[in-house]
Amino acid sequence: MATLAESFMADLADLSDDSASDDEVPQEQQLDGNDLLMPDAEAAAKRSGVAASVEDAAHLTSSKRYNSVMAQVREALAGGDEDGGEPAAWTGSSEDDPTYKLLVDCNQLAVDIDNELVTVHNWVRDAYRARFPELESLVQHPVDYARVVAAIGNQGDITDVDLDGVLPSATIMVVSVTASTTAGLPLPHTHLHKVLAGCAMTLQLDGDRADILKLVQTKMGRIAPNLSAVVGTAIAAQLMGVAGGLQALSQMPACNIQVLGAKKKNAAGFGSISSQPHQGFIYNCDLIQGVPPAMRPQAARIVGSKVALQARVDAAAGDPSGTQGAQMKDSIREKLEKLQEPPPAKQPKVLAAPDMEGKKRRGGKRFRKMRERYGMTDTRKAANRVNFNQAEEEFLDGDEMVGLGTLGRNAAGGRLRVAVKTQKQKLSAKTQKRAKAYGAHGLGSGAVSGLSSSLAFTPVQGIELENPNAKRDADADLKSGTESYFSEYSGFRSIKNS
Repeated sequence: MATLAESFMADLADLSDDSASDDEVPQEQQLDGNDLLMPDAEAAAKRSGVAASVEDAAHLTSSKRYNSVMAQVREALAGGDEDGGEPAAWTGSSEDDPTYKLLVDCNQLAVDIDNELVTVHNWVRDAYRARFPELESLVQHPVDYARVVAAIGNQGDITDVDLDGVLPSATIMVVSVTASTTAGLPLPHTHLHKVLAGCAMTLQLDGDRADILKLVQTKMGRIAPNLSAVVGTAIAAQLMGVAGGLQALSQMPACNIQVLGAKKKNAAGFGSISSQPHQGFIYNCDLIQGVPPAMRPQAARIVGSKVALQARVDAAAGDPSGTQGAQMKDSIREKLEKLQEPPPAKQPKVLAAPDMEGKKRRGGKRFRKMRERYGMTDTRKAANRVNFNQAEEEFLDGDEMVGLGTLGRNAAGGRLRVAVKTQKQKLSAKTQKRAKAYGAHGLGSGAVSGLSSSLAFTPVQGIELENPNAKRDADADLKSGTESYFSEYSGFRSIKNS
């Protein structure tokens, strides 16, 4: 079964056979036709506003600054290859280093080359549109477009053109099928020569930009080793070029370094959700590109702050070896990995036991009284307690058998009475003194004998009421005055401490 590519190639072969079977036009008539098309092409170019030649639209390659900087770049690359890539150490200030000045000029020239590439590509695209208008939508990269135009030229059969080293195989097949059905006409020789000159200028600009990038990558390790270790030599050179030098970059805050090189996109008619502002050169470093898109703004702030620190270290020549920059990059990578870790799982909380009242934590006199009032009695405690290896007594309460536990086991005669335990209440010293004073005056005499009574049996009146304490007071009055002091049963009333 034939594949899709083989089917396309078979259709192209049929089209080429049909065109060969047609009446051939003499070469002289074709030349005459091209001569007739030349005024129309030039008129169309004037009407569309396209310059007559690429030199009229692009002036960078003919400027004196461009040729001077590129001569220094080629000389530096050749000298570096001869010396083994180890230039002599510069002992002065970094601002006065010739290599530093050359890198600053290269950065500015690289920006101009990027803008010039866009200008030249627009001119070549407009000039070649009459020959192959669909090509600009199939090949959008400026350098690839220039290589394809230089390879195709005025060829009628694209299958005879070797585009293997220029475009991928899938794109080559699409370009070949589209070229077989295009409505474009061959260009005049003079016009085609101008188009090929524009393609050559595009390739020249691309090659010069590659030389500048190679020089920057080899020399930035000497000018800013720590900054290059964090974001790379290319991005470090771009930051220095836009900021105006290493000293100017070291004096900028981190928030401004983050947006160096950001371009305001004109997205009229489109939503602003997809557009991501404040994306400068540092967004292209591997540290930021290695995190998810949602975390890149936070990663840019982290990298921007560290870039500001390393720029100040390089401006002061603090660490020429670049060790501090490598350590800073490792710490940034660890921090970004820590931010990407998932949050810890929530542990399930233990539920409280069902039908359980909360523990009362109130204390004080009121709470103790409440516990004495509603607490379990000793009788209930004895009824709930069972002795080991002894059967408890039971009684029938309606239809339910109720056990007595240890109630009545220790009592003589089987009485269901529990001995009352005297509770000793602790009183304060002031309260104890007051109670003793009341007891001395008869207001509170402490324990009273159970046999004392206010009823007395006399032979005269029979039963009469008397005060039990009257006899005691009378006995105290009958004592002699010296008995209380000299009696052998008397003691000291008070003791004075010597």
